[in-house]
Amino acid sequence: MEQDILLGKNPWWKGKEYFHDDEDYKKWKEKKIKWEPRLKDEIGLDAFALHFLFGPRQVGKTTTIKLIIEKLLKDEKIKPEQIFYFRCDELKDYKELHEVLEAYFSFREQLNIKNSYIFLDEITFADEWFRTIKAWIDEGKFKSDVVLISGSATLEIKKHREYFPGRRGKGRNYILYPLSFREFIKIMSEEIYAKLESISSLKEEEIKEKSAKLFAHLVELNKSFALYLKIGGFPLAINSYAENKGISLSVKETYTSWIKSDLAKIGRDTAIAREIIKSMINKIPSPMSWEGIAKETSIKSPKTINAYIHIFEEIFLLAISNYIDLNTLTAKFGKNKKIHLADPIFYELFEEWCLINIKDKENKKAENILAYHLLRFAKETKLFDGEVFYWQNNSEIDVILRSKDKACGFEVKWANNVKPARLMIGKMKDVYTLSKYTCNIKEKVIPLSILLALLDV
Repeated sequence: MEQDILLGKNPWWKGKEYFHDDEDYKKWKEKKIKWEPRLKDEIGLDAFALHFLFGPRQVGKTTTIKLIIEKLLKDEKIKPEQIFYFRCDELKDYKELHEVLEAYFSFREQLNIKNSYIFLDEITFADEWFRTIKAWIDEGKFKSDVVLISGSATLEIKKHREYFPGRRGKGRNYILYPLSFREFIKIMSEEIYAKLESISSLKEEEIKEKSAKLFAHLVELNKSFALYLKIGGFPLAINSYAENKGISLSVKETYTSWIKSDLAKIGRDTAIAREIIKSMINKIPSPMSWEGIAKETSIKSPKTINAYIHIFEEIFLLAISNYIDLNTLTAKFGKNKKIHLADPIFYELFEEWCLINIKDKENKKAENILAYHLLRFAKETKLFDGEVFYWQNNSEIDVILRSKDKACGFEVKWANNVKPARLMIGKMKDVYTLSKYTCNIKEKVIPLSILLALLDV
């Protein structure tokens, strides 16, 4: 590969001031609403490291990378030529990836550069990309470098990252999600965001104290939450709403095309996926079985249904929660599952793709948003085991988090006047009732918008 091609991808090589000519950066600067993912300051930059950055498409992975590059360029000790970026969706396979890296290393050798920051964006488009990366690590070519690999077709990345045992140095896995409600407030209402505290645990005293402080801002928080219910946390959708007071058809088509192309790339039939989604979304938020979906579709195999729904989970469309035995805190995998869509916009996409009208949509969105936020909280804080569960008997607890010796429950009652869910079952001693407006801190009844605003995810 000719080195002048690489120059077009790395305009800062001509001088740090040319970074502002980068097309991705210019597009970001032109947006009415700009989101700076906090991951840009969390990704480690000490060598040697092989990092993976996961996340759905159009969530801001490329923007995150370019903002990291901007930060690196401000460091006077780092030469612009030490920073290498390449978008791999133009590559066919690992051989072409090898050519790209060879061209860059030949270039840096001429400049006597010994260490680099290498960003390989959307690498899963290059077939068997891991062969080149693994070989270069084994040969010691990256021993002084930081390598960040991003991808949205996470099934492939998650499978192939297992090929690097003992080869990642200081490398970590990072996930970039759509904006949480708290992040949404930050970019849409800085005045309210400045008043937000955050909870570091789910201890009763902390939740009660900080929820009480936010009650004075409930009207503003509910207004922001009503908007979040409509448009969700994807930057493209947020900017579309800011410019047009609605999510444009082209934006919806962009996200639907992403889903279809990721499914096609891993050899899945989009028509089958559509059938499953159509049946599944009508059952949310009730527990469901794969057998029940199979009976309603032309796909008669529950195993096939199971495979597709887990693929939906891997590409960040949804989360699956299992039933939990609250006496033993063990998951019962043979029981029905609950499905939680990852972002409110998916309801709008699936409604149009499947040609259906989703009933009780706002109520479903509210519970799904809570479940996915708590899932992120469980993963990021390491206080729980990184999963969400549910429980059902004569009554139901929508979302449950589990730690080693206890469980904490959350029940959404999306109505104006609600009563507390006074349930203490087995090892679940705390249950919070999440309402629209009702606030009774003593009885653990908290408006959903307040709890979500406190979750720093």
